[in-house]
Amino acid sequence: MAIAKKRKVATGKVDKNKFYSLKDASSLVKEVNTTKFDSSVDLHVRLGVDPKKADQSIRGTVSLPHGTGKTKRVLVLCTPDKEADAKAAGADFVGLDEFIQKIEGGWVDIDVIVATPAVMPKIGRLGKVLGPRNLMPNPKTGTVTNDVAAAVNEVKGGKIAFKVDKAGIIHASIGRVSFSPEKIAENSQELLNAIIKAKPATAKGTYLKSVFMASTMSPGIAIDTKAFIHN
Repeated sequence: MAIAKKRKVATGKVDKNKFYSLKDASSLVKEVNTTKFDSSVDLHVRLGVDPKKADQSIRGTVSLPHGTGKTKRVLVLCTPDKEADAKAAGADFVGLDEFIQKIEGGWVDIDVIVATPAVMPKIGRLGKVLGPRNLMPNPKTGTVTNDVAAAVNEVKGGKIAFKVDKAGIIHASIGRVSFSPEKIAENSQELLNAIIKAKPATAKGTYLKSVFMASTMSPGIAIDTKAFIHN
């Protein structure tokens, strides 16, 4: 009952008929948080694209200026000559065959997988497990590379990947409720800038259809998309 009451109070603080500026939303999302733990703050961006079309299946990466507030667990799949570089950069797990076997057995206790091009043929068969979880290494997101140290450093430093889902929506974590409103706003702006930059030439009509900010188990806050001149 206490949780339901807190949720009701929080929902009452959000005007459903209002579109908030990023600055105001970043303050309000902290105020309406209903959890006792340091909740994730997420953006949900609905785009005017058709994800079924290859040239409109938007994906990319962005380095958030203040990170996500979450320490990401990174697995590097590589040949032995790259293992020392990966470990020195702070990779949590490094290897190849043993981790392929673990993943085939259902182990996915990781946030990002980095792989070298040479081992990709071995990893291909893991697509059924890794694909649905957005864990499959991909050159477009910088997770297939020979410079494994740089890739690990970027991920640990706040680099995130984003991808439009089948419904045309991008869901991404851009911080925690413990962040200052300024940090939440700046991270949000950086993600939105990257999404706007990724707009395909074939997308017609309104590109940013809606943007909502929300923390875990708290009400969504509608963002004023008119503030983005590239809309």
